[in-house]
Amino acid sequence: MVFSSGKGIISEEPSVVAVALSENKILAVGNEAKEMIGRTPDTIRIYRPLKDGVIADYRVTEAMIKYFLDKVLGKYRILKPEVLIGVPAGVTSTERRAVIEAGMKAGAKAVYLAKEPILAAIGAGIPINSCSGHLIIDIGGGTSEVAVISLGGIVTCHSLRVAGDKLDQVISDYIKKKYNLAIGDRTAEEIKIKIGTALPEKEKKIMEIRGRDLILGLPRTVKISSNEIAEAIEDVLFEIIQTIKIVLRETPPELSADIIDKGMVISGGGALLRNLDQLVSQMTGVPCFIADEPLRCVAKGTGVVLENLEVYKKSIMAKK
Repeated sequence: MVFSSGKGIISEEPSVVAVALSENKILAVGNEAKEMIGRTPDTIRIYRPLKDGVIADYRVTEAMIKYFLDKVLGKYRILKPEVLIGVPAGVTSTERRAVIEAGMKAGAKAVYLAKEPILAAIGAGIPINSCSGHLIIDIGGGTSEVAVISLGGIVTCHSLRVAGDKLDQVISDYIKKKYNLAIGDRTAEEIKIKIGTALPEKEKKIMEIRGRDLILGLPRTVKISSNEIAEAIEDVLFEIIQTIKIVLRETPPELSADIIDKGMVISGGGALLRNLDQLVSQMTGVPCFIADEPLRCVAKGTGVVLENLEVYKKSIMAKK
């Protein structure tokens, strides 16, 4: 997601890049490249340059950042922009350096890094500079991050490299095991979005899916229910909840009292999974709420920081 100062969120696209291998040339980025997943010939390869929230392929990441900068500012810009990039709180110094270098080589004048839990909290409307404690759960594509924030900083935080992408994978594995049906990544994601639920429901939703029969090798259609998806993703959600419990255990007592009063906030794409807030509340005994526009929280928080750069420069950002 790209936020431009004064314009707001101007691009919402997945971090997917399609490369033509023969010419070593980028064919498509974002939505257009995502459409190609699972449908490409041998001559085209699909890259997800960011894996588990950090750079998995440096060259493709650099090209992707350049594509987004060109899209926002035009190819023939006179001035180089200042760029703020959100990174997981658990990112290593090597990973930080790789993100900064990729941003600089893509055409930025300066690259600032900000921790995603702080950006998500700002975007969710949490007053991060107050002296009371707030707990934010940010479930993205590659990472889930749980952080307690007070006085503008992170008091305690845990990153887990298990999130939306892992949910897609376990749904795909479950259907393969139960129905002997192979489905693609895009189908798994579609199932999660349309009928995914964190808790079994009385009125279950049914969805028809198509894939390849693993025994006969022929196309086949099966019907699956939302309660089957709840069963498939149970273990992954349990891992995320265990991380929340670890953070709650490490939280100072004064801040624990604040969290009980105010509840926990879930942001990120994972927050769109139905009944997730109920499951987290049941398992932890702490009230839990979904942020407004959870998918956009980090981008909105980035926007607030960009528009108040001088205020935030010292407190939450590292600069090259």
